[in-house]
Amino acid sequence: ATLLREHHAHASRGSDMAAAQALNNLARAAVGIGAGVSLFQASVYDVDGGFRAVMFDRLRGVQKTVYGEGTHFRIPWLQTPHTFDIRMQPRNIASTTGTKDLQVVTINLRVLSRPQVEHLPDIFSSLGIDYDERVLPSIGNEVLKAVVAQYNAEQLITQRSEVSKTVRTTLTKRAADFHIDLDDVAITDLKFGKDFTAAIESKQVAEQDAERAKFMVLKAEQEKQASIIKAEGESEAAGLVSQALEDSPALVELRRIEAAKDIAETLARSRNVTYLPCGGAGGGQNLLLNVGAGGQ
Repeated sequence: ATLLREHHAHASRGSDMAAAQALNNLARAAVGIGAGVSLFQASVYDVDGGFRAVMFDRLRGVQKTVYGEGTHFRIPWLQTPHTFDIRMQPRNIASTTGTKDLQVVTINLRVLSRPQVEHLPDIFSSLGIDYDERVLPSIGNEVLKAVVAQYNAEQLITQRSEVSKTVRTTLTKRAADFHIDLDDVAITDLKFGKDFTAAIESKQVAEQDAERAKFMVLKAEQEKQASIIKAEGESEAAGLVSQALEDSPALVELRRIEAAKDIAETLARSRNVTYLPCGGAGGGQNLLLNVGAGGQ
C-alpha cells in the first residue's frame, strides 16, 4: 500500500511537471510569435498614393533611392522612412513693396507647387519635409519686389498680364534652383495706398466729366445744326408757298376749303352742336346750333 501511494504521488508530480513544461513552451512560443509579428510590422511601411518616401539610414545617412507607392521593407531602428506629398500644393504669397514711381502696393500671388521627385533626397537633406514653408515665401517676396520695382503704379494696372508673365517666369526659374516645380503663378489682387487710390478716383471722375462735357458740346452742335436745317426748310417751304400763291390763286381757295372741312368735322363730333339745313326756294344759309349751352 505504501509503495502504491508513492507510485501515485510520483505519477502526479510527473503529470504536473509535464503540464507546467507545456505551458512554459506555449508561453515561449506566444512570445516568439508576438516578437516576430512586431518585428515584421516594424520592418514594413506603406507609401500612400500621391506620396514618395526617402530613407534615412543611421549608418549611411539619407539614401538616394526614392520609394514609390506601395509596401516596402526597412531595417527596424536602423532605417527611418520620410514621406513627401508630390501633389500640387496651393499657396498664397502676399508682399508689400514699392513701384518705380514710389507708390506703395500690396500684391497677392497664388502659386501651385510640387517637388521634383528625383531630387527628393537633396530636398530632405537641405530643406526638410517643410521645404515649401522655408522657400516659397522667401523667393516669392524677393521676385515680387524685384519685378514691381520695374513698373509704375499705373503700368501695374494697364499692363497686368505682362507683369504677371514676368513674375511667373522669374519665380519659376528661381524655384527650380531649390528643385521645386511651379505649375501655375498668378496675381490675384493689387491694392494701392490711399493717396494713389484717391488720385485714381479723382482722375476717373475728371475723365467722366470731360466725356460728359464733350457729349454736351456735340449734342448742342447737333441741335444747332438741326435748328438751322429746320429753319432753312421752313424758309424754303414759305418761299414755295408764296410762289404758288402768286402763280395760282386757286390754291388759297383750296386751303380755305380744307380748313372749313376740318372745322366741320370737329363740330360734328361735339354732342351739343345741331345742324339745321335751311330749305326753300330762297336757298337760305344752313345753321349750326349749340343746343346744350343755354342750360348751363
